[in-house]
Amino acid sequence: MRKRASGAGRQRGRVASAPVDMARPSPSLRIVDAVALTVGVVLGAGIFKAPSLVAAQLGSESAVLLAWLLGGVASLVGALCYAELASAWPHPGGDYHFLHRALGQGPAFLFAWARLTVIPTGSIALLAFVFGDYASQLVPLGPYSSSVYATAMVVGLTAMNVAGLRQGTRTQNLLTLLEVLGVGILIVAGLLLAPTPAQPPPAAPSTSMGSAWGMAMIFVLLTYGGWNEVACLSAEVRGSRRNLGRALLVSIGVVTALYLLVNWAYLRGLGLAGVGGSEAVASDLMRRALGNWGSQVISILVAVSALTSANATVLTGARTHYAFGCDSLIFKGLGYWHARANTPTRALLVQGAICLVLVGLGTLTRQGFQTMVEYTAPVFWLFFLLTGVSLLVLRVREPHAPRPFRVPLYPLTPLLFIGTCAYVLYSSLAYAGLGSLAGLAVLGSGAVLLTVEHVRRVRTALRQRSHAPHSPRLQQPKEVT
Repeated sequence: MRKRASGAGRQRGRVASAPVDMARPSPSLRIVDAVALTVGVVLGAGIFKAPSLVAAQLGSESAVLLAWLLGGVASLVGALCYAELASAWPHPGGDYHFLHRALGQGPAFLFAWARLTVIPTGSIALLAFVFGDYASQLVPLGPYSSSVYATAMVVGLTAMNVAGLRQGTRTQNLLTLLEVLGVGILIVAGLLLAPTPAQPPPAAPSTSMGSAWGMAMIFVLLTYGGWNEVACLSAEVRGSRRNLGRALLVSIGVVTALYLLVNWAYLRGLGLAGVGGSEAVASDLMRRALGNWGSQVISILVAVSALTSANATVLTGARTHYAFGCDSLIFKGLGYWHARANTPTRALLVQGAICLVLVGLGTLTRQGFQTMVEYTAPVFWLFFLLTGVSLLVLRVREPHAPRPFRVPLYPLTPLLFIGTCAYVLYSSLAYAGLGSLAGLAVLGSGAVLLTVEHVRRVRTALRQRSHAPHSPRLQQPKEVT
């Protein structure tokens, strides 16, 4: 008889709809691999655009640096919460598993649907276009050069991760190293090579202080986003369960230090007004420090950064789709784990196909594609908030569960994380406008699928009950197999 994989941490009451393959995720990642993946996701192309938007909102260099420091602190608070959840319940689904365990099937299903259609897939497609835009500056391939590069990137990264986990992690480690070295060059150029600019008088802020800080923190936290993806690798990290928490804390520390140094370099090389008024702040800094050829150097750096973040997102995003398939009836095809490659191959292929569709839509209507950046933010922060709530719920519901890592200053730390998420969720809804409505519409379509899923579960349960033999008055001993 063919057995079905139950998936790690399966709760009672779930329908056994897991894949027919017994292969499951195995601990094969080192701490350095987890750190490289996390830094690779977070240290993306955003650091080459967001600093201008933050500087345009705030009125002093000290306020700019403070905003980036607060972003690191907020990320650290969230990482402490995720470290407890991931060390107590390691699972390839990450947030999906935490939500399912604490809040039930409905929120978990909607989160998985959003992951499949909006959050990582949209990020991969957007990063593919960033890669295409900058690669086209080096070697143009015609009028659709950016789309050609974007398509090639999605296909290439998907194929490499389908080939095996080892190939994906080795590539990620190399790309992250190149990315960090490139950011280091940018820091040196700004702090040591660029001449000090003349400082014009600060411009009067166009918005209120509260509104300016709110918008600035949206951009800051968006640039810090992605560190939670490492939770999807919690079942694959070697050694003690505390290792994932260590990887998270090291990653946040490295990223915060790099972000502070990069912004200091921007301000040192261009000044507050120069940073706030720049359309391509990194390119302007490198041109000021190294001349015209500096813009070619930064094009390579941004392309590598986009490639690094995209590869890490491809690897981690497919883990949630796999866990979703293990629990779902209508998406059970995603729940297949390839034993030899040690990867969720079907989830990777479906994720790649959706990304290619988004790349195609972006080619047809670039303006419409850019709204994806807006409508992903409210959906992302909504489920981020619910994951923080899950920590509180599980502390009450499962107080005796082994927790190799416990969040310090409980319950203040998770409450601070939840409050931060609520603030950014409100700010993103107010800022995104119509784009946020599109995200909510996608989420609403997931509610329809959730209804279909529930109906199929009820029918399956009734069918199983109708085919079960009637129990005799004297219960027979169970057959030993």
